[in-house]
Amino acid sequence: MKWTSNVSRSSALAVGLALGLCTAAGAQKPAPAPRSSHRMGNQSSMAARSKPRSSFRGVAAKLNTTPEVLESAYQTAKQANAKLTRGQFVAANMVAHNLSEKNPSITTQAILDGLKSGKSLGQTLQGLGLSATEATEAEKQADQDAKTTH
Repeated sequence: MKWTSNVSRSSALAVGLALGLCTAAGAQKPAPAPRSSHRMGNQSSMAARSKPRSSFRGVAAKLNTTPEVLESAYQTAKQANAKLTRGQFVAANMVAHNLSEKNPSITTQAILDGLKSGKSLGQTLQGLGLSATEATEAEKQADQDAKTTH
């Protein structure tokens, strides 16, 4: 009878220890990152996301290209200008797409070069021949176009 009671105690002790170890190990796992159900409005909030957004699907359709081509172009532009944001890249492409027909000097590369030199998008567009008012309107239109593609 003593033998079975010792086995029972040993088994209970082993199960208790195993359960305690599992609980301790589970408690050490990192908590999942909080998820937000609303869209973040500005570019700095987008940059703060843990997983960068790499799809250019909506913008690519608007620009009559593929997401892969835009992603590759973005990576190339990012190598040339480490401070370039995805939003600036999209805006440069949208503005060039919207204005290049009327003003052939406004190209994506010309805009990216202006941004790389430290100018804002508006300053770059003015340097390419637009008035301050036209530059502001072009920026607003590009922003609106980009928002409707998401």
